Amino acid sequence: MPTMTAEQMVQALVPPPQFATASFDNYRPDESYPSQAEAVEICRGFASTIGGAQTGRGFFSRLRPRKDGPVKAGVYLDGGFGVGKTHLLAATWHAARGRKYFGTFIEYTSLVGALGYQNAVKALTGTKLIAIDEFELDDPGDTMVMSKLLGELVDTGTRVAATSNTPPNALGEGRFAAQDFLREITKLADVFRTVRIDGVDYRRRAVEGRATVTAPDELERLAAARVAAGQSVARDGFRDLIDHLAKVHPSRYVKLIEGIDALVIDDVSELTDQSEALRFVAFIDRVYDAQIPIIASGESLDGIFGGGMIDGGYRKKYLRSVSRLIASTGAAADSNPAG
Repeated sequence: MPTMTAEQMVQALVPPPQFATASFDNYRPDESYPSQAEAVEICRGFASTIGGAQTGRGFFSRLRPRKDGPVKAGVYLDGGFGVGKTHLLAATWHAARGRKYFGTFIEYTSLVGALGYQNAVKALTGTKLIAIDEFELDDPGDTMVMSKLLGELVDTGTRVAATSNTPPNALGEGRFAAQDFLREITKLADVFRTVRIDGVDYRRRAVEGRATVTAPDELERLAAARVAAGQSVARDGFRDLIDHLAKVHPSRYVKLIEGIDALVIDDVSELTDQSEALRFVAFIDRVYDAQIPIIASGESLDGIFGGGMIDGGYRKKYLRSVSRLIASTGAAADSNPAG
């Protein structure tokens, strides 16, 4: 039952480990899609206006007149999966100077839920940059809260950078389009500059692969091998884990996995309760961000969202989680210390 102060919750809003060193210089644009290189320069220019940021172009480059007009308070990166939106968002965050935060849409709404709206505003006021990855529109209430929160912060000088929540391998669904984002954030629409990033679009591919299922005896052996190798292993029954997540606020899930090298789950079974499923999705987001491998027995983790939930209003969220579960169980096999 982890506890976190308001300060700790806010301080946890940083890029995940895989983007800890993301920069404009180590983004590799595809020459076949000029919009990628253009997006780098737009984001570099945007970051250069935030708190005396360093963008690799020198201080005086910020004083040159802009050919494309004044810099807006927000930038929205619009594009399909796999074109580097999160990399550019993290690069913008790293380049900006001053107090800044980086998190997913769910992390910010969880922060508001844990602290209360006014306390969240107080905690974030004075921030130079708010970076929001995977902005979601599937919950009107959360969208309204975030729009109001961002409006108050922008009014006090905060800049905002955001990406959409286009999921990997979304079975050909139409991507989260810029016009949807701008329509839903109402009065904030005018403060965002939309940056379209084209590239290879993986959305039209079927979800590739299956989550790795481990037999109980083999799971026992693999867990023991990791412990023998000096790793910290968390092992729980699937039902026990689901029940426990209901007792912990999602903003504190990051603390549940702190210091864990591998996650072992026994007896995975189908989920048909939407609240349980959404809590598990939020938990897996934290596990995936921390690059923690998962070893699981029972049902395949990519097939646990039952009762028609995966075809409902949260379809994109579930599909993203399925992809992450496939990747996380695959990572466990690749990093098996037992060989």
